[in-house]
Amino acid sequence: MTFRSVTNYRETFKVILRKMHVSQKAFVNGQWVAAASDKVFEVTNPANGEVVGTVPDMDIQDAQNAIQAAATAFETWKFTTAKERSQLLRKWFNLLNENQESIAKIMTAESGKPISEALGEVHYGNSFIEWFSEQARNVRGEIVESPVTSKKILIDHHPIGVAALITPWNFPHAMIARKAGAALAVGCTCVVKPSEDTPLTALAIAKLAEDAGIPKGVLNIVTSDRHNAPSIGKLFCESPLVAGISFTGSTLVGKILYKQCSSGVKRLALELGGNAPFIVYNSANLDKAVEGALGSKFRNCGQACVASNRFLIQDEVFDEFVTKLIHRVKQLKIGNGVEPNVNLGPLINETQFNKVSDLVNDAISKGAKVLTGGKPASHIGKLFYEPTVIIDITENMKLYHEEVFGPVINIIRFKTEEESLKIANGTQSGLAGYFYSEDIKQIFRVSRKMEVGMVGVNEGIISTAEAPFGGIKESGLGREGSHRGIEDFTYIKYTCLGNLE
Repeated sequence: MTFRSVTNYRETFKVILRKMHVSQKAFVNGQWVAAASDKVFEVTNPANGEVVGTVPDMDIQDAQNAIQAAATAFETWKFTTAKERSQLLRKWFNLLNENQESIAKIMTAESGKPISEALGEVHYGNSFIEWFSEQARNVRGEIVESPVTSKKILIDHHPIGVAALITPWNFPHAMIARKAGAALAVGCTCVVKPSEDTPLTALAIAKLAEDAGIPKGVLNIVTSDRHNAPSIGKLFCESPLVAGISFTGSTLVGKILYKQCSSGVKRLALELGGNAPFIVYNSANLDKAVEGALGSKFRNCGQACVASNRFLIQDEVFDEFVTKLIHRVKQLKIGNGVEPNVNLGPLINETQFNKVSDLVNDAISKGAKVLTGGKPASHIGKLFYEPTVIIDITENMKLYHEEVFGPVINIIRFKTEEESLKIANGTQSGLAGYFYSEDIKQIFRVSRKMEVGMVGVNEGIISTAEAPFGGIKESGLGREGSHRGIEDFTYIKYTCLGNLE
């Protein structure tokens, strides 16, 4: 699936928006609305800087209107049956599937990710709507044996109320689907604040939710530029009408929201930064390890919270692994995501580009050796950075400690399993970790000792709707996906029936 050419993508993009009837307005209480101030902001393609659309620049008054709409809708939505909610989510899923190519093209135009990768995200995001359409009818309570015969103990689940969802730019469809699918399935209503970098994808999937018949006020989309985002987030955290917050983004912002939620003791789910180790032991199948490294590192140009960040390679296989890795990295094609066979698109914005450049330059200045890449791909565009492999990383370098969030593989040599785990666990992040080994004893031993919420063993791509997604330490609270994905959106009610004799 490609655009007919890079030069005509803008016209094609407009045709897609018209075909899907996607308004470049926000979606509140079942209406497509402008900001009360009538202010808008531009959405640009990071591959070339061209404007692909404008959306409302909403403020806290607009957000308050959306919260009120969701609160009003909740009074009806919470009494719908699980079967009714399941059927509506299934209709939404069917429409998302029917329009997957159009959604992927919108995503590529505003995020820059390759069109094949955007389509992969749409499949992934859709799977959560499908999954939670099924889970809606599988939320079960309990009847607990009472200690006395005159009482009956009943336990059931109830929706918490209005859920405010703050989602990132790196997976603009999947992160909304993973949160909203769970919330709607159990009877919550939602106000979604998508990233200012990628609001059009959010509006496209909201249009399909409307077409599926999800009632007004149940799903609301509030768009805003960067300057209004902090105040809207604070409103979400402090509004008495909001029962819970679900946020995916940086650890820094997550900590701010955590503090702000304390005044109202909100239900809070945080999926924050990662610093994933990727360990290759002497017994590993190196060809599989290299392919796993490419998948776990370069998806979305390395801009993923579960992307491998620190590559730890054992002495005995170090040279062979690095040789094989460089050969494959040099085959990667970097370019505009609408071009055929592109593997890596641009970084999302100038802030992210400068961060990646700074981390690599810092390592080079302190003695690290670049084996391939290591510099901007300015001949392609302003925000492109070459896929990079860099070795001789030491503790005094920022790359040793910080999440790079870009197309950079920084490699550390180690001697023993104990040393690898000390390095891998030596961070306050604990989202995902990966390792390759053919030693079954080592597999169980290392997976047990690795301090992360998710472990990939001989596998670089681990995310799926059926598995719980989330981390430990400063990587967050709660789990998304799996049957546990509904837990952040329900509370448990205990009912005691007494005097039964």
